[in-house]
Amino acid sequence: MDEKNVITLEDRIPKLKELRRQRANRRLIFYLSIFFILLLTVIYFQSPLSDVKVIVVEGNRYVSDKEIISISGLNDRTSFWGIDKQKIVGDLTTLNEINEIIVNRKFPSTIQIKVKEHTRVAYLAVDGDFFPILDTGKILEDAINHFPSDAPLLIGFNTEGGLSEMAAELSVLPESIIQRISEIYYTPVENDPLRISLYMNDGFNVSSTIRRFSKKITAYPAIVRELDPNNKGVIHMRMNPYFEQFDNGEEEGIEG
Repeated sequence: MDEKNVITLEDRIPKLKELRRQRANRRLIFYLSIFFILLLTVIYFQSPLSDVKVIVVEGNRYVSDKEIISISGLNDRTSFWGIDKQKIVGDLTTLNEINEIIVNRKFPSTIQIKVKEHTRVAYLAVDGDFFPILDTGKILEDAINHFPSDAPLLIGFNTEGGLSEMAAELSVLPESIIQRISEIYYTPVENDPLRISLYMNDGFNVSSTIRRFSKKITAYPAIVRELDPNNKGVIHMRMNPYFEQFDNGEEEGIEG
């Protein structure tokens, strides 16, 4: 046998020792890395570094950031990883104005609360105060004392005077129609105890009834497109819609 191809045991032993040492070193480095990662993790969770630093509230218009954060229970001592999203959602959706809540973590220390509120479809005017009515038909107990501009006013309504029915009809109207209405007066007559009179933002008046109002009023945009905006009057929308112009250019009250 060729002597050049013969590897003696004495030649192999140093190489085997070197391989074993390299493997041992790699294992040691691996275990030390795991140890330090675990140590740093424990330090992180036990230190203020893991606490919430920033709380961001988005999408709210009527409920304040302060109220939402207070009810959520979050503060700068809350653990970033220990928050209970389900509890926060449950607590916040007890508010009448809240429709939906989404809670997200934003690394390293920010909590994002996305809010979807119920739409305010009208305001009930009572002695100079205005009580918001939501798209759920719920009337809020906390009134505002300034004149609202984001939804129509309901005037002359009470709990016996078609208020709940009116709220229900408004709750299914598209916002494009809601924004056209300035004021809705409850004006019952003998043959129609649910008669209402509307003042529109474009200057026209509407006479209608609460019953199936959401169906009747949807034709309003198409009707006014056919009318001369300089000829003001009343659009009757109880049965078959028709327009009644004010006499002699003088605006008269809406008649039943």
